[in-house]
Amino acid sequence: MVFRLGTRGSPLALVQAGLVRDALCAAHGWAVEQVEPVIIRTTGDRVQDRALAEIGGKALWTKELDRALLAGEVDACVHSMKDVETVRPAAIAIAAMLPRADVRDRLIGADSIAALPDRAVVGTSSPRRRAQLLRLRPDLRIVLFRGNVETRLARLAAGDADATLLAAAGLDRLGRSDTGAPIGCDVMLPAPAQGAVGIEVRAGDERSHAVIAAIDDPATSRCVAAERGLLAALRADCHSPVAALARVQDEQLRLDAELLDEDGTAHVTGSLVGDGEVGHALAADLLARAPETVRRLFDG
Repeated sequence: MVFRLGTRGSPLALVQAGLVRDALCAAHGWAVEQVEPVIIRTTGDRVQDRALAEIGGKALWTKELDRALLAGEVDACVHSMKDVETVRPAAIAIAAMLPRADVRDRLIGADSIAALPDRAVVGTSSPRRRAQLLRLRPDLRIVLFRGNVETRLARLAAGDADATLLAAAGLDRLGRSDTGAPIGCDVMLPAPAQGAVGIEVRAGDERSHAVIAAIDDPATSRCVAAERGLLAALRADCHSPVAALARVQDEQLRLDAELLDEDGTAHVTGSLVGDGEVGHALAADLLARAPETVRRLFDG
């Protein structure tokens, strides 16, 4: 028996698929050869000169993997959960999350945001990072940076920008723990589901669901579900600058979130402690208090 894991082909995606493979082998007593990574090239990997929001959004990371999963070509698919669209096909289910890694962003090119030179050029394709940076430093110039970690670091080294931001979790998984300066969540709240690796299966495939559920980290699943619940209630998309982080505190969820307009001139923040519906409740609170320039970005 070989269990087939669908994955993107980027270095980070392959490392994450390896983490899932190792967890499955440990949970089920399998040999490494019993889990086969199956590389599936996605549109998001092929098209790297435009922002995701311009060419189809987060589905560019998932649609080819979804097709392979639903066609039975793979038994499960591995995803960076921050890249997975909020509304998923009914025939696909999230079966597990690995323990969450560092949720923070790292700044590469300076020791801190405050230390960036006046009118420094910062490369990013994230509406959230763009808005948060401009809220903190309106003088900064933001340019489009897309591609995998190595591509973006190469562009930075080539002088295409003075600095860039990357997820700490991805850098750590690639053995680059010494790259960049961590930015505290009190300075820049991360993207919803940042640092989380999720595994999806066919909704009706009980065997694969049971295989994958054995490696689930319940706390991570609970937190990511709350953050994705916030996104769903906001009807947020790739154009929407939104940050969120859920944490388990005394068996309850604390969810912090921030909504911004495109250039960070207006924003609203909030936090709520509650149960699994905390994301929907916080979304309603934020939208009720948001300035119009922010609220219009979340009209769906």
